[in-house]
Amino acid sequence: MTGPGIGRADPSGAAPQHRPGRLGVGVIGAGKVGAVLGAALRNAGHAVTGVHAVSEASRTRAESLLPEVPVLEVPEILRRSEMVLFAVPDDALPELVAGLAEAGHFQAGHLVVHTSGRHGVSVLDPVRGAGAIPLAIHPAMSFTGLTLDLARLQDCMFGVSADAVVLPVAQALVVEMGGEPAVIREQDRGTYHAALSHASNHLVTLAAQSAQLLASIGVEQTERMLAPLMSASLENALSNGDGALTGPVARGDVGTVRRHLDVLDALVGEGAGEGIPADVGQAYRAMAAATAQRALARGALSEATVAELLTLLGR
Repeated sequence: MTGPGIGRADPSGAAPQHRPGRLGVGVIGAGKVGAVLGAALRNAGHAVTGVHAVSEASRTRAESLLPEVPVLEVPEILRRSEMVLFAVPDDALPELVAGLAEAGHFQAGHLVVHTSGRHGVSVLDPVRGAGAIPLAIHPAMSFTGLTLDLARLQDCMFGVSADAVVLPVAQALVVEMGGEPAVIREQDRGTYHAALSHASNHLVTLAAQSAQLLASIGVEQTERMLAPLMSASLENALSNGDGALTGPVARGDVGTVRRHLDVLDALVGEGAGEGIPADVGQAYRAMAAATAQRALARGALSEATVAELLTLLGR
């Protein structure tokens, strides 16, 4: 199968909406991801036929990113569309798809696309009975739900999973949105999503915890203090991996780590349920232990020093 012409170069240089192979696209879920990807597909010349938005926030987002697109019920979106983009929570996706398939709402030739990182195409197996085509395209990006996300898509990679015969269709959709597709095998989706969640979600937690500590001692512009440090650390880590490790744990400065723990324990104790929460100290201990073990693995610390650190950290 070569697909409906999406992603092919147009030698005439026609505007996006006049290129061959444009699709009627329905968006189910006007959250931060669905609304932005719907807008990106619209910018590529596809016609967004309808959007499903339940909350007031999602309706506002749809009005902003998908102006003049009607807000419709899911069955009506499926009836009007050649491609349907499911941008719903991971846990809700299987039941929603299965229910719609059982009710007979999918049609032969439907492109059924979801944006879940956790799931591959097997979660869409119920649509196959109607002759619909399942695709999984997950943007490896943190979304704000604002128009600035459209520019960020230009540097974004997507984890793509699909049957081999329709994989070029999924890849072409990603390219049209400005992204770069990376093929993820069905059995590897769990590892893929765990890696991205660990990198993104826990980075946010670490940044928020560090800002909270600085704010507790009167630093007002915490973001200005942390941004150069964290940005440089991230760039170094991406370039050099464990070779970028630095700081008291990586140097084996046991006394400094002990001082950190004393300070964190005191701050949590003084908070008595308010101020600095216990998770700050817990996260410090867990990450320091992991750092020590990685430093040992690359030969930067001796086994004796790491054993002393791990004992101190309660590991």
